[in-house]
Amino acid sequence: MRYSNDHILTSHAGSLPRPDELIEAYRARAAGEAADEARFQSVLAGAVADVVRRQRAAGIDVPGDGEFGKAMAQRVNYGSWWRYSWLRLGGLAAGGLTLYEMEPRRSSPGAVVLTSFGDRRDRTRFSAAYNDPESGITTGPRPPSPVCVDKLTYTGHEAIAADIARFKAALAAAGVEEGFMTSIAPGSASRIPNRYYKTDEEFLYACAEAMREEYKAIIDAGLILQLDDPAIAENWDMVNPEPTVADYRKFTMVLVEALNHALRGLPQDRIRFHLCWGSWHGPHVTDIPMRDIVDCLLAINAGAYSFEAGNVRHEHEWRVWQEVKLPDGKLILPGVVSHATNVVEHPELVADRIVRFANIVGRERVIASTDCGLGGRIHPQIAWAKLETLAQGAALATKQLWG
Repeated sequence: MRYSNDHILTSHAGSLPRPDELIEAYRARAAGEAADEARFQSVLAGAVADVVRRQRAAGIDVPGDGEFGKAMAQRVNYGSWWRYSWLRLGGLAAGGLTLYEMEPRRSSPGAVVLTSFGDRRDRTRFSAAYNDPESGITTGPRPPSPVCVDKLTYTGHEAIAADIARFKAALAAAGVEEGFMTSIAPGSASRIPNRYYKTDEEFLYACAEAMREEYKAIIDAGLILQLDDPAIAENWDMVNPEPTVADYRKFTMVLVEALNHALRGLPQDRIRFHLCWGSWHGPHVTDIPMRDIVDCLLAINAGAYSFEAGNVRHEHEWRVWQEVKLPDGKLILPGVVSHATNVVEHPELVADRIVRFANIVGRERVIASTDCGLGGRIHPQIAWAKLETLAQGAALATKQLWG
């Protein structure tokens, strides 16, 4: 991974707005209407090439493929970063219910379990807002969740190879030296019903072994692997009633250990980890504080850590890095523009946010990023404006930090 050796590098959290032609192609494919597979592949390859070109033009130093290989058949979609894995794992069968419709599960002291997405404490506390179609809290269609009914295997070799080939061709065409590709971490991948493995932990490790195939493919291709795992922080809101911090940290460290198991032998300097508190546009008053899980984050065998730092619920937590030492050789990618607002941040505010972190951990170890993925969460025109202001703010920060 590159360091910000002579200027503040810029990147983002992964998902970018899909062009309408690609969304329609995915919709038709899902509906069984797309007869011309070559046409679909041409649309997808063209979209990836264009999104890399646009990132470079916007001033993004370390671009991604926009997660375009992960199906999104509508503009508003919060789940493609995860649901794509359902198509790349063998041993799953149709379940019939969405993750919101499933029966709630209750935790007890010392016995933490995840409840349903519909039983989140934030969602139940603000039930009137969440059930009001005019409240602005939308997450797009919620397809039924699959269920694990057999031994879990990775079946996505052809799909990830195609993703990699498209992205590398796009990077070469745009003259970009380094790019990243996202993949789901086992802690998040395992949040579907399990009817095959004896325990949740056994299922978690099965996810780790299966997804390891994808991690290796991305790294072996010379790309940066980004592991998406909101579960590390977001799960706190899915434990009902609220657990003790000690119980939650113990529960979370099992997820961390499974991820590290999946990453064994892989080069840390090619891996970055993304943490968020869930990207839905809700109140988020039940988010766990960063200081309560930062040591869990730093226990992950990655070379860089991406996290929300720009939205109004978490911006103040830059102070955590005054209290916790970033290990030698590690980088951070703080979010300095957010998916959580349609307001486009001013470049001077972006620069202020960057400089705060640079003054704490060192300017070389900061890559300016976004809070979470922008695709499927805000309008495409606004998303691209945010990437542009991210680059402008990084340029202002560079002048302050290098003189």
